[in-house]
Amino acid sequence: MLLGIDLGAGSLKATLISGDDGRVLGEGSHPVTTHMPHHGWSEQDPGEWFQALCRAVPLALKASGVGAGALQGIAISAGAHIPVLLDDTGTVLRPAIMWNDQRASAEAAELREHHGAFIEATSLNRANPTWALPMLAWLQRHEPGVIARVRRFCLPKDYLRWRLTGEWATDFSDVIGALMADVNTRDWSPAICQLIDWPMETLPPVAEATAVAGTVTTTAARDTGLAPGTPVVVGSNDTTVEFFGVGALQPGQTAIKLATAGVLFLAVDRPVVQPPISCYPHIAPGMYYLATGTNACASAHRWARDRLFPGESFEAMDAEAARAPAGSEGVLFHPYLQGERGPHWDPWLRADFLGLTMQHDRPHLARAVYEGIAYSIRDLLTDARDKGLEFGPARLLGGGGRSELWRQILADVTGLVMEIPETADASFGAALVAGIGVGAFGSPREAVARCVRIRHRTRPDAGRHALYGELFGVYREATRVLAGLDRRLHDILHVQNDA
Repeated sequence: MLLGIDLGAGSLKATLISGDDGRVLGEGSHPVTTHMPHHGWSEQDPGEWFQALCRAVPLALKASGVGAGALQGIAISAGAHIPVLLDDTGTVLRPAIMWNDQRASAEAAELREHHGAFIEATSLNRANPTWALPMLAWLQRHEPGVIARVRRFCLPKDYLRWRLTGEWATDFSDVIGALMADVNTRDWSPAICQLIDWPMETLPPVAEATAVAGTVTTTAARDTGLAPGTPVVVGSNDTTVEFFGVGALQPGQTAIKLATAGVLFLAVDRPVVQPPISCYPHIAPGMYYLATGTNACASAHRWARDRLFPGESFEAMDAEAARAPAGSEGVLFHPYLQGERGPHWDPWLRADFLGLTMQHDRPHLARAVYEGIAYSIRDLLTDARDKGLEFGPARLLGGGGRSELWRQILADVTGLVMEIPETADASFGAALVAGIGVGAFGSPREAVARCVRIRHRTRPDAGRHALYGELFGVYREATRVLAGLDRRLHDILHVQNDA
C-alpha cells in the first residue's frame, strides 16, 4: 500500500493505492482556508495545512480498511512557488503567499528589466508575480523585520514532510518553481539569490524527487495515525506529479488541468525556454515538461455556483448550463476574478459577463461560465502554438474533469480530444512517486504501465468548434479592449480606499 498526499489550493487530499496495480483503496480530504485581505492577494496558514493532513490521512486509512503498518511508503506534493518562512525555532513567521497572489508585480517587473535574460537562461523561466523570487523581493521591501528572522525557507510539500519526519530537503522541480535554480548544477543558484541578497544558508538541500527523505517520527505518528518509521519520499510539486500520474511520458503528450487554476501541459525531451510558459523537470529522468496556467478555473466555477446558484449543487449548475445552447446565445464570461496569469500576466484584469440581454436567464449564465473557462484554456493553447509548440490529445485531470458537460465544452472549444484517466489527481501521482522511491516500481515507466488506465475519450464536434472559434475571437478582442478599463477601475478604487 502506498500513500500520496497533495496539498491543493482548497483542500488537502490523501490517497491510498495498491502497489500492485494502482487501484485506489481509500481517500480522505480536509479543506484549507485562503485569505484575501486585498484585491490580488492570496495567503494561507501553513499550520492549517498540517492540521488538514492530520485529519485527511486517518480518513483515507479508515476508508481503506487496512492498518497504517501496511504502508510501504509516503510522498507529498503541493503547489509550487509558495514560500514558507521559519525562524530558528521552526515557527512559521507569516502566512504563506500563494501562487495566485499578484502583489509582487512591481518586483517581478524590476527583475525582468534588470536581470531577465540571466534569470531565464539560469532558471528556465521568467520573473512573474507567481514565482517565489519576486515574492521574497516584495517581503524584503515591505516586511524587512520578518525577513531578518528567517532561518529556513521551505516549499509547502517540504514543510509538511518536515513536520512528518523532522528532515529538511527539497527536489529540483521546486527549486525551479522558486525561480532560484541553476539548470546546469541542478541546485540553488547563488547568483540568482544574490540578486535579492537572499542568504544561501536558509535554503534546503536538494535531493531526487524519488529519494527517501526520512521516516515518520513518533510525534507525527501520534498526530496523523501513521506508523512510526514509515519511509517518506522527497516528492515534488503538484503539477509535476499529476502530469506524471496521468502517464504523460512521451514528448508531445498533452494534459489539461481543471482545478483551482487551469493548466496546459506538454511533455518535452529537453529544457525549452519559452517564457512566460513555464519549464520544469519531469519525474522521468532526462524529461521536462512545459506548463502554462490561468488564475481562476474551478475557483471561478465555485464562485459562480456560490453567487448565482446559492445552496445548489454543482450537478444542479451542470443541469442548468446544459439547458442553454452552445455559445450561450452570445453571453461571454471572462474568468479574471483574481487578475490573470497566462497568457496575459495582468493583475488588473477583472471578470465580467458580456453580451447580456433581456432574453438571457440562469442557464445562459451558467453555460457562459463553463465556456469562458474553456476560452481561457484555449487562450493558453493559442499562445503556445504561436510559439511553435504542438499539442495532441489531452489527458484531463483535476476535479472539473468529472463534469461530462464541461469535458465536452472543453473539447469543442479547443478542438482537442479529451482523454479521461481512471484516476487523475496529484495525490495519486504522489503515491506513484512514493512507490518508485521505496522500490515498489522499478522505474517511472513501470509505475505508469501498471497503474495508469484511460477510461473514456471525449471528441470535439466540428460544428460547435467552428462556432466557438468565432466567439473566441470576440472573447480575445474584448480582453484587449477591457484591459485599460479594468486598470482604471482599480486606480479609481485605490484612490478612494486611500482617502
